[in-house]
Amino acid sequence: MSTRDATGPAVHHYRAHCSWSGSTAEGYRRYDRTHAAGAAPADAGLTLSSDSAFGGDPALLNPEQLVVLAAASCQLLSFLAVAARARLDVREYRDDAEATMPEAARPVRLAEIVLRPRIVLAAGPTPDRVRHLVEVAHRECFIANSLATPVRVEPIIEFV
Repeated sequence: MSTRDATGPAVHHYRAHCSWSGSTAEGYRRYDRTHAAGAAPADAGLTLSSDSAFGGDPALLNPEQLVVLAAASCQLLSFLAVAARARLDVREYRDDAEATMPEAARPVRLAEIVLRPRIVLAAGPTPDRVRHLVEVAHRECFIANSLATPVRVEPIIEFV
């Protein structure tokens, strides 16, 4: 949802919901971490858990993965927008992103997110031009700009 007043730019509002039911009566090691999440107006929902290292179901997405996924998705969308405005013909974009979260550091948090997009374009621009546009997209990425965790982008650029 967006709101706009006469004095300035729009303010966008995002809401999400999570729900869980069960019992924690048997202690930390015994309760089910599986929970549901969604964000209206989208109909799609997710079934999530914690990282298996913290008692969760490894078959389900966890919040840490969602942060990495959000950063990768935002960079993808930002780059496609920048490339389209620059009239580049992007044919493929695939990111194998990762993050590290050392438990020794306090407070425990994601220490770094590394995005490794493989970008395939039609011939025309130089690799340096594409790298510059990747950097522009990174500066425009709403999620990377919202995180305290550093986000690094290491693109691989190919032409067809």
